[in-house]
Amino acid sequence: MANITEEQPALPNRSPRPPGEKEELLRIWETPPGWRWITAVNNTVVGLLYLGAAFAFFVLAGLLALVMRTQLAVPENDLVSQDLYNQMFTVHGTTMMFLFAVPAMEALGVLLLPQMLAARDLPFPRLSAFAIWAYIIGGSVFFSTVFYDLAPKGGWFMYPPLTLTEYSPGDNADFWLLGIGFIEISAIAGAIEIIVGTLRTRPPGMSLDKLPIFGWSMLVFAGMIVLAFPSVILATMYLEIERSFGWPFFTAAQGGDPLLWQHLFWFFGHPEVYIIFLPAAGLVSMIVPTMARTPLVGYRLIVVALIATAFFSFGLWVHHMFATGIPSLSLAFFSAASMAVAVPSGIQVFSWIATIASSKGRFRLTTPSLYVLGMLFIFTVGGLTGVMVAMAPFDWQAHDTYFIVAHLHYVLVGGMVFPLFATFYYWAPMVSRHRLSERLGKWSFWLIFIGFNVAFMPMHISGLLGMPRRVWTYSETSGWGSYNLVSTLGAYLIGLGVLVFIIDLIRNFRVGQSEETNPWQAGTLEWLPTDLYSTRTIPHVTSREPLWSQPNLSEQVEAGEHYLPDAPTGFRETIITSTIDGKPQYIIQMPGNGWMHFFTAVFTAACFLLLTIKVVVPALICGVLAILCCLAWVWELDKGPGKGPVPIGGGIELPIYVTGPIGHGWWAMVILMLVAASLYFAYVFSYLYTWSVSPKVWPANIQDMPDLQWPALSAALFIASAAMFAIANRTLAAPGRKHVWTPLLILSGALLSVLAVYLEFWCQWQVGLRPTTSSYGAMVYMGGILDGQLVFALLVMSLFVIARHFTGKLDRVRAATLENTSLLVYYTVGQALVGHLLIHGFPRMIL
Repeated sequence: MANITEEQPALPNRSPRPPGEKEELLRIWETPPGWRWITAVNNTVVGLLYLGAAFAFFVLAGLLALVMRTQLAVPENDLVSQDLYNQMFTVHGTTMMFLFAVPAMEALGVLLLPQMLAARDLPFPRLSAFAIWAYIIGGSVFFSTVFYDLAPKGGWFMYPPLTLTEYSPGDNADFWLLGIGFIEISAIAGAIEIIVGTLRTRPPGMSLDKLPIFGWSMLVFAGMIVLAFPSVILATMYLEIERSFGWPFFTAAQGGDPLLWQHLFWFFGHPEVYIIFLPAAGLVSMIVPTMARTPLVGYRLIVVALIATAFFSFGLWVHHMFATGIPSLSLAFFSAASMAVAVPSGIQVFSWIATIASSKGRFRLTTPSLYVLGMLFIFTVGGLTGVMVAMAPFDWQAHDTYFIVAHLHYVLVGGMVFPLFATFYYWAPMVSRHRLSERLGKWSFWLIFIGFNVAFMPMHISGLLGMPRRVWTYSETSGWGSYNLVSTLGAYLIGLGVLVFIIDLIRNFRVGQSEETNPWQAGTLEWLPTDLYSTRTIPHVTSREPLWSQPNLSEQVEAGEHYLPDAPTGFRETIITSTIDGKPQYIIQMPGNGWMHFFTAVFTAACFLLLTIKVVVPALICGVLAILCCLAWVWELDKGPGKGPVPIGGGIELPIYVTGPIGHGWWAMVILMLVAASLYFAYVFSYLYTWSVSPKVWPANIQDMPDLQWPALSAALFIASAAMFAIANRTLAAPGRKHVWTPLLILSGALLSVLAVYLEFWCQWQVGLRPTTSSYGAMVYMGGILDGQLVFALLVMSLFVIARHFTGKLDRVRAATLENTSLLVYYTVGQALVGHLLIHGFPRMIL
């Protein structure tokens, strides 16, 4: 680890680049222009592609909203049929929540975080590119179902029993379940990238207390995805398995409970509101100080507020279930928590107001400023109505009325869409040769701001007058007609404002380097001059606003006077720094452009989509091809130590290969294990919840359960598997040599875990337990499936590691692949042992 101090001066001047060096670096890093948008892994290209796709889905979902508003403009309208309307509001809500809001925030993380951290890229650029193509392909196919009468009709929340096969036959619901489950997996991949990138690729000197607020917000955002999204993935697995194979997770007659879906869905769904809001709030916290020309007031309080909001959000999911008959004590607890979450949100709002006030009249009323001010008003209104619906007696009256529709849109549009438009206008000069038009921007703002309030403010009244949600028409005698007509006119004003923005994009947005390096005179690192695909050197940071506190930093960076000038390894590279204090630790060599991540996304999407329409054999073939492409993609990532430590400037040399907890791959695997743990926690909750609501379908006596010798043998095999991998790590040979025992130990460990999972299923089958007879049986077999999917993954990874051994790419130094595989093995064994205690111990305990 390099020994640097916060006060370290700029590094010595470097001579100008030798002739031809820039052209050689371009040759190494670039792809022929015709394929750049497909094969690229550069964060700017990938981030723009991601953001553009998210905005396209926003426009498409908005067009569906206009059709729905036109249908509701007058009573007893027949513009669209009831069936088509149900499909449209389901696709609209699903697209806005799953295909626009979260992906747009992840896209901004991919695009902006490396620039704010002065990193050459995030640590896993191909993972980002894979996630984006998986999202684009899966999202496009899902949205297109509305044109083929194949779209789901159960709402964006897909409540059973309405979505069970009995009430929703056909493949419509399956497109939602498999499509959205697949898209959520891509979102988790992006979250892993963001967490590791934020914690490990900061510039030297940028300790956590100097991290830009947007970095903090994205760190919290990604952490919430890791903890919240597995819950909805498990719920979609339950529902798809019940629809396809008849396992009764939600069928009350066989011990299931439809409310289990609501618990799992809203454990994800309510945190998702803050998953969407927190990055947008981080963007506002970056824009306001620049426009006020003064540092942000209450930086530390805002960081605490971000973390507190995330913490509270996981205790609010029953907020959506007040009308389901839950106990009074639960009502009181979740009602209080729903009101308490307003406190950290209020801290951020007052911080922005204080920062604007501290500017003493110097706050610039630009287009980004207008969108920020509009956000403050609209989000505050949404927060006030949120406090109202947090009170159970009021919620009982307003539940499932248009009051909730108004509240939802005031929170989400105010908390996310307005900051997003502010972002477009503020950061466009970073990636475009021209600014967006201030004149068109202000027209766009006023049309959207006025249109939004005209559209959604009357919905509070129509909701209080009793208009229910999700109705495709209403009678003339209801008294709702005038409110709906006004709302429809407002919706068209919003559409006009978005159209003005699109015209502005078409006229002025051109990807490239702007002549204005820092047009807003901001203080953060994304406004450093870029060279090739990032900054020429990585600066040493001494404050939260380095461009304000170090006035000559831009010139020094461009002249090559800081760290890592001109790619000493000859590859894309950036500095990995320590998690807390930002001290340089090693150089990461990142992969260049390629095709394998794209083909992995294509074949993975094809596998999921073919399964949706029950074409099993081609789906399995696509699944195998996806695995092979993924293995080809990751084969070249572990480059080994290469030529050893390289100079980064200032007399400092760093290694280019490390293993263990210091390595970024180790961090990614640990986060993946947290994802698996979160999913298994949701399973444990489901198992115990099913017992609490239907104890009669559980074993009546111990004779109905497998003998303990079989689960004990399975547990012993799992432990032996972990031991095999632990020994294999110790038998790795020195570079250039091979030990025959290493691959045998790895293969034996993987096969032992396969046999252990087989015993899990076999012992239950032998006593006559079937997954289709009761919710208990379904839950027991589901535990085996969750273990089995991990065992399948580690089997594939083990074969990959063995292949690297025989090709001379695995040894005592070059051990990252075996190390990360072993981490997954240890987690799998731990999960399996917990599952054995739960499935075989808990029923015996209660008998």
